[in-house]
Parts: sequence; C-alpha cells; structure tokens
Amino acid sequence: MTETAAALRTVAHNVRAARIRAGLTLEELSRRAQVSKGALVGLEKAQGNPNLATLVRLADTLGISVSALMQGSPAGRVRVVSADAVAPLWTGERGSEARLMLTTSGPAPVEVWRWRLEPDEEYPSHPHQGGVVETVSVTSGRMTLVVDGAEHAVEAGQTATFDGDTPHTYRGSGTETCHLIMTVQLPPGPAPAS
Repeated sequence: MTETAAALRTVAHNVRAARIRAGLTLEELSRRAQVSKGALVGLEKAQGNPNLATLVRLADTLGISVSALMQGSPAGRVRVVSADAVAPLWTGERGSEARLMLTTSGPAPVEVWRWRLEPDEEYPSHPHQGGVVETVSVTSGRMTLVVDGAEHAVEAGQTATFDGDTPHTYRGSGTETCHLIMTVQLPPGPAPAS
C-alpha cells in the first residue's frame, strides 16, 4: 500500500470514528461542514483526495484538530517530526506550501504548522469555530496577514496572533520567500451543536 493510500485510510477511519462519537449522520455532518455528502461518503470509504479546506471544515465541525483526522495511534511520549517527512496539505501555484507538523494532546490541543509563502502568493482561510486562536511567527522574509479585511505586515522576528473565527488570509510580501511557524490553538471539548 502506498503512503498516500495509507494516509487516506487513516483519515477515512478517523473521520468516521469522530462522526460517530459526535452522534452525527453523514447528512448532518455534510450540512454542518458544508462538504457534499458524496465527497463525505467517498472520504469515509478512503476514496478521493480531500483538500486542506475540506479537512479544516470537517475538523472544526467535529471539534477536533486537522492532525487528529490524519494521525494514527501515538507512538510514544515524545514525538520528533521532520518537515521533509510530512507531506504538504496545501501547495500554491508558485511553490508556497503548508505542512501540519503535529498536534499536541490534551483538552485544548495546539496544531503546529510550517508555512512557506512565495512573494505575492496567498492562502485565504475560511473562519474557524469560535475559540480558535492562531499565532504566526515569521522566521524569514515578510508576509501580509489579512484578518477581517484589515492588512497587517509581519516581518522576520515578529509574531502576530488573532482569533481565527473571522476570514483571514496569509500572503507572501516583498521579494524573498517568507518562512513561518503557525500555531492553531483549538478550544477545549467538542464543537457545540448547531
């Protein structure tokens, strides 16, 4: 079995298990996450190729992290993850990418992401569930962080944080590649029923 097929089987298992734990039907999860029922059925059968936006919507709706959808059983008390061992969940046309490195355990998990943004390339993100807090630390280059329509320049050595329940965009700025570490702090407990 290829790594991609194995990863898809893990996602399929985790989505189905989280949906059942949440007491949601396929129809209800489809409606709440704004993912077509056909795509959801295919995903639970380990078919298709879900994009980052779909995984984020499912995770937000199920009240878990994206990496909880993607990871198998924990391997031990300490996890060391190499960036080149993690496939990008998003790749831009100019070479930008986002890699979900890991998610901490506990009642309020934190996702740790590595991003590379090429100049003038951007990733628009839909609003997350209430209580999600994102923190962006630029390690080299410059980026523009757009939160609820307002632009904020963030340069190497600077860190920005914001509530993720509003539209936001990450855009590479300047003439060089921007590298950043992003954390996404998730609220404790399951997502509230709507």
